[in-house]
Amino acid sequence: MTTIEFFLEQLNLEAVTTRKMLERVPNDKYDWQPHPKSMNIRSLATHIAELPTWIAMVLSTEGLDFAAAPYNPTIINNTDDLVALFEKSFAGAQVSLVPDKEWIMNEIWTLRNGPEIYSRDAKWEVIRMTISQIIHHRAQLGVYLRLLDVAIPGSYGPSADEQFIPLNVEAV
Repeated sequence: MTTIEFFLEQLNLEAVTTRKMLERVPNDKYDWQPHPKSMNIRSLATHIAELPTWIAMVLSTEGLDFAAAPYNPTIINNTDDLVALFEKSFAGAQVSLVPDKEWIMNEIWTLRNGPEIYSRDAKWEVIRMTISQIIHHRAQLGVYLRLLDVAIPGSYGPSADEQFIPLNVEAV
């Protein structure tokens, strides 16, 4: 299995759970945040939905300079738009992970803000980190939803909301 094939498989597997989690965001809670230092749900969920775009960006550029290209998140106000944004981002990542890009996976990609360099890593490492960031922020969103008493989907097995606990009839 090539690096590209591996990342495509991982992206496809993680997209299933990410999609389920994003679909649970209540339309009336986009401004809610669990703590003043935390992002609100809009910011967090939008970030998750946009993260797959980094895969195509990494494969088609030598880096990102926030000073030259400041981040302007898509404004999302409802869950249908949120899921649509994720699907668009996910599709872009899928089509960028093609076999003819395998040879560039070891090229260095630089993340910076003007003269300040945040990281210089091989493109494959940045893609791995991007998929990990999706998982990380998805878990944060799961905590947000739990605090709002929204049933959350399982990630790598059933969640507490999905588990069936059989009643011990003999104990009754």
